[in-house]
Amino acid sequence: MRPSIANTVALAALVLSSIVSSMSATAAKPSPKKPLRLLLLWHSPDGHPRATHEYQAGMRIIAKALQPNRNLQTILVHANSPWPKGPELLDGADGAALFVSEGAKWISDDPKRLAAFRRLARRGGGLVGLHWGIGTRKAEPIAAYLALLGGCHGGPDRKYSVVTARATPATAGHPVLRGIRPFEVRDEFYYRLKFSRPSKTIIPLLRVPIDGRDETVAWSWQRSDGGRSFGFSGLHFHENWKRIEYRRLVVQGILWTLGQSIPEKGLDIPIAPGDLKLPGKKSPQ
Repeated sequence: MRPSIANTVALAALVLSSIVSSMSATAAKPSPKKPLRLLLLWHSPDGHPRATHEYQAGMRIIAKALQPNRNLQTILVHANSPWPKGPELLDGADGAALFVSEGAKWISDDPKRLAAFRRLARRGGGLVGLHWGIGTRKAEPIAAYLALLGGCHGGPDRKYSVVTARATPATAGHPVLRGIRPFEVRDEFYYRLKFSRPSKTIIPLLRVPIDGRDETVAWSWQRSDGGRSFGFSGLHFHENWKRIEYRRLVVQGILWTLGQSIPEKGLDIPIAPGDLKLPGKKSPQ
């Protein structure tokens, strides 16, 4: 017996309703969010004594510490000049951390590289500079670097000193400082740093007494382009990665620039003796 017109219409309506419901459910389901891409940029040894300026080994420690964060894709990049693939890598990144030699000069050495960093900043990307990665011997690159990182150790009047001192958090309640209390440390710090203007936009994070003054050696900056920058002038000695305060400061600083959450008590960042191993030789004693 042939189905009635009413039954046919009802069946068609049921099929159509099923299709629409299926499409609605598909549309309502959020698409998987791509992880943020973070470039960990490091240089080859720059002539400093072994166990100092250990850029590659330090970045490996950072990469391992960030590994549990599923929102991040960390990419270790050997970034010695001329680094022809650099601008393309930067254009595909959400953030970049520099543990390199004379980083302020290095950024400005190549106009295409500098332009790529500026594009990353305009997109609201996170920018991080560590130790000599915030520096330049000559004064000319300072202005361009300050516009990106907010702080710089540069020019003929730059100052640095190896000190054993008590490092003290400078700004209560800042997410980067969670789980960090005053601690004693021996390190070479760059100090009397140059900061972008107005200086009130720079938030000091860590201070160390040097030459009779409390010097800012770590800072955060909420840039006018909507992005964030973080810098730390310590990390001369590789062995200081043993300190939970250092690991927290650096890793939490990176996460803050990328807009990631940080636990109230600070990150638990374990480290094993093998993590401190230097390329090509046994771990330092």
